[in-house]
Amino acid sequence: MDKNWVKVYSHSDFLKAELIRQLLIENTIEAVLLNKKDSSYHFGEVQIWTAETDAEAAKAVITQHESEQ
Repeated sequence: MDKNWVKVYSHSDFLKAELIRQLLIENTIEAVLLNKKDSSYHFGEVQIWTAETDAEAAKAVITQHESEQ
């Protein structure tokens, strides 16, 4: 990656993490998903990373989304 990237979110559920990634993209925040779950035993986490410059905005969007749930 050519930018400084930071982890802004992680969850054990792949679909929940993908939903959050899509939410960030809809808010014009570039985000990538890093799947660190073990495919055989289904433990681990799925992480979302953004550019360091977008991290605060991403965390704000995530916090707002989770408070609405």
